[in-house]
Amino acid sequence: MINHFLMEKLYDAAHIQRWNDHLRTKGFTELDKQSHKMVTAFILGKCEEDALQIKLDWKLLLEMGFFEFLKRVIITDIKPAIYHEMMKASGQELNQWVWNNCQQEKKWLPEELMEKLEHYLSSPPIDTLESRILKAAHYYSTYWEFNVIYPFNKVFYSSAETKEQLDSEWENHSNLMGMQKLDMKKNLYRFLDMVGQLRFQQRWSRTPRIPETSVLGHMLIVAWLSWICSYELNFCTQRILNNFFTGLFHDIPEILTRDIVSPIKKSIGSLEKLIIEIENEQMKTRIYPLLPRSWHDDFHYWIDHAFVNRIRKNQKISYLQEKIGPMYNDDSYDPLDGYLIKSCDLLSAFTEAYFSLQHGIRSRELSEACSNLEHQFKSRAQADIYPFEEVIQHLLDQSHGNE
Repeated sequence: MINHFLMEKLYDAAHIQRWNDHLRTKGFTELDKQSHKMVTAFILGKCEEDALQIKLDWKLLLEMGFFEFLKRVIITDIKPAIYHEMMKASGQELNQWVWNNCQQEKKWLPEELMEKLEHYLSSPPIDTLESRILKAAHYYSTYWEFNVIYPFNKVFYSSAETKEQLDSEWENHSNLMGMQKLDMKKNLYRFLDMVGQLRFQQRWSRTPRIPETSVLGHMLIVAWLSWICSYELNFCTQRILNNFFTGLFHDIPEILTRDIVSPIKKSIGSLEKLIIEIENEQMKTRIYPLLPRSWHDDFHYWIDHAFVNRIRKNQKISYLQEKIGPMYNDDSYDPLDGYLIKSCDLLSAFTEAYFSLQHGIRSRELSEACSNLEHQFKSRAQADIYPFEEVIQHLLDQSHGNE
């Protein structure tokens, strides 16, 4: 299912530069914005669940989030006012154009997701709590970005106008409890602020790459890959959600430690264990205090030993050395496929190196990374529940065909 076409769609978002008519630093790509948006959507959604004592349809929220991600990638970066005017005048035609683009290649998404995508693009938008949360998250991540670049752009008349528009729009989302909390600029605001900084933390910082990617963008790529694989493998709903959120948050500790590359971690036998201990202590003292205590168990479940398979029953976590069997593919077992998420993490790293080589960026680090990652996939092939080695071979075959 996962192929070159899908990987290109995901990484197209890293090529799209936001605020490219403003003075700005690096770190303002559509991929980074979408990642910050989905973290914000999680925060807003959990706040609504706590305030209203309800259970959101998280599966629906993630589906809509992915479909909107595709729309933004395909339509590219358009000023919000122009985009909304275009959608108001010719929304159905634009959606049809997006759908036609998505049909360029068959079987690049699970059939269930393709059917839902077609329905989403062909049906009038429905006002639900989930859709309002996504809209508010989209707005907040834009608002956050603009507040970062505004001091560099005060001299421009259009920037003052944009600031006024964004400030006034806050009220449109103020009925959400999460937005009220963010407006207080306390703990949850600080947490999203720290997550947002991961867009400035560049991956592969020692070698040029195209496209450049940040830790923040990488987390979303891993989350979407894990999510898509979970649909393809007919996982239960809670397993799909766990795999997505583990992918989305798996590198959160790097807010505090920055990126410690794998060769350093593995070069000294005891170093990797020490790094994990340091990360856990930093999370305990600096990140968890920013989150409501009732959320801590889920964050621990997702982040601690993120790449190990597990189930959770009656708050008791059982780590598994083998695949999660069919008997555990049930919401009551709260399953999480750490091994699959690790494979998605490696696939993301391989693709980052592969696309750079395809763009003509030749370096020893990139070539060695592709070779080493290919070897890792072959060694994992027997145990893996998803045939990523076939994806790697497909990418390599296309690469050789283009030489």
